[in-house]
Amino acid sequence: MRPLEGVLVLEFAQFMAGPSAGLKLADLGARVIKIERPGSGEAGRGIALKNLFLDGSSLVFHTANRNKDSYAANLKDPEDLERVKKLIAQADVMTHNFRPGVMEKIGLDYKTVQEINPKMVYATVTGYGTEGPWSKKPGQDLLVQSMSGFANLNGDRDEDPVPVGAAISDIITGTHLAHGILSSLLRREKTNKGALIEVSLLESTLDLQFEFITTYLNDGRKKPERAKKGSANPFLGAPYGVYKTKDGYLSLAMGSLIKLAEVLKCDALKTYTDPESCFTLRDEIMDILRSFLIEKNTEEWLAILEPAGIWCSDVYDYKELLNHEGYKVLQMDQKLPLLSGEEVHTTRCPIRMNDERLFSQKPAPRVGQHTAAIIKEFNL
Repeated sequence: MRPLEGVLVLEFAQFMAGPSAGLKLADLGARVIKIERPGSGEAGRGIALKNLFLDGSSLVFHTANRNKDSYAANLKDPEDLERVKKLIAQADVMTHNFRPGVMEKIGLDYKTVQEINPKMVYATVTGYGTEGPWSKKPGQDLLVQSMSGFANLNGDRDEDPVPVGAAISDIITGTHLAHGILSSLLRREKTNKGALIEVSLLESTLDLQFEFITTYLNDGRKKPERAKKGSANPFLGAPYGVYKTKDGYLSLAMGSLIKLAEVLKCDALKTYTDPESCFTLRDEIMDILRSFLIEKNTEEWLAILEPAGIWCSDVYDYKELLNHEGYKVLQMDQKLPLLSGEEVHTTRCPIRMNDERLFSQKPAPRVGQHTAAIIKEFNL
């Protein structure tokens, strides 16, 4: 039995942040029902990476919506809305990421839902909160990375701002939403009361940078300075970064520069004995390492560095990673068959419980696939 079995979640959310929270809850055993518009379904079904689609929906949609049911309802239709309200009365959690004011117009705002079901955990995602000059801006991952300062942490000194390729703002916001929901469910066990949970893409992305923002606030508000080349963290000194080798790349994490110089037998590096020089002379030191590490293959360097306790690693692409025994032993892959006869090859829930890996029970649903069954089951 999974820990959230018996918890009923109604997901009005779309795209990635809200649905990724629902995915986490579903993987842990919650019954998650997506409330979707008839026909086209939630907007995320049409957002694709590399224009990849399976069974009529984007591959992205399939990655975030496994283990869920789909209930099709036109929330502007009084009969459909009344059925949804009956479902709300029986649910534990509902999530949405509509812009501020939309749920109020529909009649499913927190105050109204609380009257229908006082024990409801009502969880919302916005782009930038519900107040202020940015509240009506579109909450999209790239825009939030750009506005939050995150894009200025990545890349090298002379590069333009570099956003992360992954939907990092969406995913961390979904994690925070799930965190808030789970803590509220625990609180409800003690108080028998529901809760309003609010997260935003901007606040979650700021929280993701808490160590950097804290450093900025306590260090004279100095602008982060990226290394000239191979930068991996604007606030960490040499040797922290990525270096080209004879046949690939090598990453070096934090550690004693003196010890590194001894292990590498690099005379030019041995002159930097003052720990402060790792910061003040970061580019100079990294230049020396670059010219030194290019002389051997990555595996040769790893064979020297790892036995000496130097924190380092190869830099894999997906082909190298997914074919490595270190990845295979994790058993992160799973394949889910679709009604169309196609198959989704994706990753599993990363959590293990009692030494058991959590694989999915079913793939993402078609629009309204479970509407009739849900109407009958919940007497709607």
